[in-house]
Amino acid sequence: MSDTPPDRLSVNPSSPYFTRELLERGVGIKFKGVERRDVEEYCISEGWVRVALGKKTDRKGNPLTIKLVGPVEAWFQSGGEAAAADAATKDEDEDNAEG
Repeated sequence: MSDTPPDRLSVNPSSPYFTRELLERGVGIKFKGVERRDVEEYCISEGWVRVALGKKTDRKGNPLTIKLVGPVEAWFQSGGEAAAADAATKDEDEDNAEG
């Protein structure tokens, strides 16, 4: 896998930009210089994020969203395959220390 997140990503499973593996890895978003945790979808090249409007939903139960325009930065919160291997090694070491 690449070390840079995709240009566009969504948390909605019905979106063509949804990728479970990348979301499980964790993606951090910074919008206008502030880290945000409520982003439903983003596009770096077009410079926008889509965020939920509180707890409001449409008639199908999907959250109502608003598109905010501005500079967007994205990064992976975990290191991917290397971090997963390190975590597995750390778990094995802890198990061996306990037993």
